[in-house]
Amino acid sequence: MKLVIVESPTKAKTIAKFLGGKYTVKSSYGHIRDLPAKKMGIDIEHDFEPEYEIPTKNVDRVKELKKLAKAADSVILATDEDREGEAISWHLAAALGLKIEDTQRIAFHEITKKAIEEALANPRTIDYNLVDAQQARRVLDRLVGYELSPFLWKKIRRGLSAGRVQSVALRLIVDKEREIQNFQPVEYWAIGAELKALTAKAKGFESKLSKENGTALGKLGVKNKEQADKIVAFLEKARYQITSIAKKEVQKNPLAPYTTSTLQQDANNKLGYSSKQTMMLAQQLYEGINIGKEGSVGLITYMRTDSVNLSMESMLSAQKVITKTFGAAYALENPRFYKTKSKGAQEAHEAIRPTFPEKDPESVKEFLDPKQYKVYRLIWQRMMASQMAPAIMNSVTVDIEASQEKTEDKYTLRSNGSTIKFDGYLKIYGDKIPVTENLLPEFSEKDLLDLVKLLHEQKFTQPPARFSEAALVKSMEELGIGRPSTYAPTITTIIDRKYVAKDENKRLFPEEIGFTVCDLLVEHFADVVDYKFTATMEENLDEIAEGKKEWVPVIKAFYTPFHKNLEQKTKEIKKEDLQEKLGRQCPDCEGDLIMKFGRFGKFIACANYPSCKYTEKTDSEKKVDEQHADEICEVCGAPMLVKRGRFGAFLGCSNYPECKGIKRIENKTGLKCPKCQLGDIVERKSKKGRVFFGCNTYPKCDFALWNKPTGDKCPKCGSLIVFAAKGKTSCSNKECGEIFESKSEE
Repeated sequence: MKLVIVESPTKAKTIAKFLGGKYTVKSSYGHIRDLPAKKMGIDIEHDFEPEYEIPTKNVDRVKELKKLAKAADSVILATDEDREGEAISWHLAAALGLKIEDTQRIAFHEITKKAIEEALANPRTIDYNLVDAQQARRVLDRLVGYELSPFLWKKIRRGLSAGRVQSVALRLIVDKEREIQNFQPVEYWAIGAELKALTAKAKGFESKLSKENGTALGKLGVKNKEQADKIVAFLEKARYQITSIAKKEVQKNPLAPYTTSTLQQDANNKLGYSSKQTMMLAQQLYEGINIGKEGSVGLITYMRTDSVNLSMESMLSAQKVITKTFGAAYALENPRFYKTKSKGAQEAHEAIRPTFPEKDPESVKEFLDPKQYKVYRLIWQRMMASQMAPAIMNSVTVDIEASQEKTEDKYTLRSNGSTIKFDGYLKIYGDKIPVTENLLPEFSEKDLLDLVKLLHEQKFTQPPARFSEAALVKSMEELGIGRPSTYAPTITTIIDRKYVAKDENKRLFPEEIGFTVCDLLVEHFADVVDYKFTATMEENLDEIAEGKKEWVPVIKAFYTPFHKNLEQKTKEIKKEDLQEKLGRQCPDCEGDLIMKFGRFGKFIACANYPSCKYTEKTDSEKKVDEQHADEICEVCGAPMLVKRGRFGAFLGCSNYPECKGIKRIENKTGLKCPKCQLGDIVERKSKKGRVFFGCNTYPKCDFALWNKPTGDKCPKCGSLIVFAAKGKTSCSNKECGEIFESKSEE
């Protein structure tokens, strides 16, 4: 009997289906060993030697695997093919007491019968370069976390944490928020005209102002009302004549198949899924889904990758499916290859793709839950589109001259139109990818046109948008911060630590404590949060994985100056230097009143704590108290008091602990619940701190929306319309999915 060990029970079940009775497949349930939970566990004096231990929860599992390994003819380690998977295999070998020379290591990019058989036929030994790279990351992050976090506890408040990558991600969000806060809007005027040909039945079309006396104006060219009025007055009396018509055929090529980063971005933008949720769903699709008679099948390839490569076999298979489904015109004569753009990409890996292109989303839909189906459909469509013919567009650009007889001044207006000549790869998306077709009438040069009406509107430049999870992942990838396996956990960490929250549009913004922590790190630990420095460290880890560098010197080069600076800053920086003084004296002891951070937010306290324990509420807290001063406990009739807990403010009975009556503080939207018709839709927060909108009669009524409702109803299905990304609104009914004109929030 041969023992095969993987890290996931679902993966074990899928692989066992392909192997005969000679194999026993077992799961380690992830990492079997790790650094200790309650101490640093790194011997800094002896080349940063890690002190690994088997957590209590894993002891029985190790005993079981040891027993099976002892009885087995051979042991095969089949963990994931990345650095972490290699490290898990290495830890398994050590924990189970396996002889490395007698232990086989296999890796595969997809969980299919062919891939497993090929891997078993070509086993290798454990790659210590990959192990060292993962070990270096783990040690590096432990050093930063265990040394810098206590510094934050002493200088700001207990419970805070700092991390090598999470702190840089936090800085990106803080820098963006400051950019938004400092943004100064600039006035400009958008000017255009609705024109039509000189025939009775001619259809009108719009044209935008583009040039003044031959000089391009640009978006901000018309800067104020005075300038706009002058141009509009001229255009009202102008003669309009077509001066040029440019027609050309444009090819639109499909995007590359998904990497981890681009999958997370698309799932966030198109489906509203967080990076963590996307990776969880992708993991399930990779490890295996029971699809009926075939049993458990891995539907996609490995989901942690930064390569856009596809195997030749998968591309040829895709061509057969495309030809059969859409026709030969949609298939390529030769496969299309893509070049990876991300820094440090592992070119030997593959992109994320369906393991079997012939299994289209509809053929497996009944076996997937709705979220798994949507992610699989994204992956299948993207990979298939990458191997389809380009879309061909007919593009038309018409320039129109506006002139008057008694002046040499001239303005140029431009109209752009396009039509789809051949839909190509867009065919696979159906109506899910909107392609704007602006059909212009047939013109000839020197044709005269009639003015239907002038279009002019005052506008102001808008501040940059906050990061969505998709935009943050894209920015991190472009800067070389983190790697495919770290994007999702990094974002999850800064949200869980309450450094960052999401607004009603699911955009990330820093909480006050996030600003404070970031500012402290930027001022005193510049390297830790420096974008370029962090990217360079990622490159060092890549070179360790490639065998080009040793891991200990890399860690030492970072740690020595970092630790020296930390010791110096610990002595230099006093907690009171970081506290905001309010310019008022404590009424109890006449000490300075300061703003402090507590577990549940800011509060005012005496600087002489602990000798003086005076505290008071902030102005914003007092305002909330005033708004709820007349609330009465529904249990005992006593006055209610505003209290604060881990999920924010709530109303608690003043007779506590004799009476434990509590009540939510509701931020009402002014809308009735459409489900029960009794409750009100109010703003609420999930356990993770994410804002959503639900019925205030919960749990009697479970109606909930992630996006804020506008108050309008969808004309197609009658569901509530909600605010969506990019200033648009959409139907809250996912099955309907209607998107409407933009509507600003009040």
